[in-house]
Amino acid sequence: MANKIDEFVTKLKHPMKAEIEEAIKIIRGASSDLEEDVKWGGPSFDYKEPMATMNPRITDYVVFIFHKGELIKDKSGLLEPAPKGKAYLKLHSMKEIKDNKANIQGIVKSWIKIMNA
Repeated sequence: MANKIDEFVTKLKHPMKAEIEEAIKIIRGASSDLEEDVKWGGPSFDYKEPMATMNPRITDYVVFIFHKGELIKDKSGLLEPAPKGKAYLKLHSMKEIKDNKANIQGIVKSWIKIMNA
C-alpha cells in the first residue's frame, strides 16, 4: 500500500523526478522511525517534530528544507544555512545524490540524535 509521499511523487510532474525518488529512498534508509506525510506542498519527514520538507516548486535541483537545520551537526558541508534557523539540502544531480548517500543519512541521523538527547 502506497503512503502519502509515494502517491504525491507518482503524480508529480518534475524534471528531476528520478532524483527526488532517489533522495527520498536515501532519507527513508536512514531510519525506520521517521514519519512521512505531505505538508507545506511537498514530501515531509518528521522525527518527534518536523525534520525536513522537500520543495517541489523548485525545478533546477532537489531541495529539502531542514526546519531546524542550524541544530544539525553537518560535517559534510551539504547543508546551507537559511533564514530562521532553517538549512537547505540542495542536490543538483543523480550523481551528487548517490555520491552523498552516507552524508545525507548522516544528517538525518544527527537530527534523530538531537531529538533523543
